[in-house]
Amino acid sequence: MALLVAAGMTQAAYVTIGNAGNAADTTGYGAVGYTYKISDKEVTIAEMAAAIGAGDGDENYWSSVGTAAPAANVSLYEAMKYCNYLTSGNVNDGAYVFSGGVYQSTDRASAITTYGTIYALPTEDEWYKAAYFKSDASGYSLYANGTDTAPVAGTDSSYDGTTPWVVGTGTMEQNGTYDMMGNVFEWMEDSAGVIRGGCYYGSETSLRSSVRYFNNPSLGDVAVGFRPVEVVPEPATALSLVLGGLVVAGYRRIRKNYGL
Repeated sequence: MALLVAAGMTQAAYVTIGNAGNAADTTGYGAVGYTYKISDKEVTIAEMAAAIGAGDGDENYWSSVGTAAPAANVSLYEAMKYCNYLTSGNVNDGAYVFSGGVYQSTDRASAITTYGTIYALPTEDEWYKAAYFKSDASGYSLYANGTDTAPVAGTDSSYDGTTPWVVGTGTMEQNGTYDMMGNVFEWMEDSAGVIRGGCYYGSETSLRSSVRYFNNPSLGDVAVGFRPVEVVPEPATALSLVLGGLVVAGYRRIRKNYGL
């Protein structure tokens, strides 16, 4: 995969998901012990192409739906490379370890130590909390609209349709996101091919918090896209990064002063 320098590439907006330390709901998902941010919209075809190259995805499909549509037909590993690019400017460097272009492992901790703020695919708990944990911290809703009442197809959410929507054209959801109900399913980082959120040709059932689907991580699909999360170091980690930088700078200064 060739890296393309994306001069002038605009960064998506991210919304903060707070109330750290919340409990999981009855499905067992949603507990997150830290504050993080999640992209308010799915990654678009234009963003994907600008970041890591237009060769990643089904070009015929991408051309037919338009560049403002979600970047579907992208495998889990291509989505990971996009997140690496946002972190470091290189598809191979970030939270996801690749060797020879082949995914090896996920290491968020090392990436945070190296880069500070990182971008990654959401864990299933992170995605679930952003979608279903109520903004007033009173518990979980069945749908991402903050209620147990199904959204209206084609109005509040892009399901039961024929093609993906332009991202962000539905109704804003309870935590400031768009399209976590419909448009395209979204990849999870940590769950062996789990996808969440329903899609444009599905039914309201697929939008429910209790529903999980699976897709082959190596394959793209016209109904599967993704959105990143932004994770910053915890205060103690951030302090250690600063102190580590000061130690290195001081050591270099000593070497210079003494001609070493």
